[in-house]
Amino acid sequence: MSTVASRTFKSTPERDASRTWTAIVDLLTQGKAGDARTELLAVAGVAASVIADQAPKDAAITVTCDGPRTRIYCLYDDDAVEGSDANEDALGFDPLKGNWRVSLPCLVDDLAWVQGALKKHSTRITARDLNEAVSNADEAATTKSQALVFDPKGFLGS
Repeated sequence: MSTVASRTFKSTPERDASRTWTAIVDLLTQGKAGDARTELLAVAGVAASVIADQAPKDAAITVTCDGPRTRIYCLYDDDAVEGSDANEDALGFDPLKGNWRVSLPCLVDDLAWVQGALKKHSTRITARDLNEAVSNADEAATTKSQALVFDPKGFLGS
């Protein structure tokens, strides 16, 4: 599906990274309790670390489902305090409908540990290099790809 919704959340210093993730979870779950909320909150520490690293500033947290795709960005520093670019409005659809996935952008230096930490809690919530986009083909391969952990030091022989 080609429809894309975008939201931008105020993060540090307006709200800390943990509160930013909670606000994002509230948007995605439409404030409802349930398995999806439990799964999203189970990775709160890891997601907050990604947010604190400012990875979702230019690369989106990407949510795919059986409906429209959702891209979530975060504002930082003066932009977060000023807040005019923020849009935290509710979505007009269920962003976790059906077979949903969340892909967190991540600094390449942290990617291996973030992927490993996420894997302990969820197969639906994964991390990618913040320089890589999420394509439709990636959605099907998400579960397979998270088993592969690239070791750049080992690869480069350093």
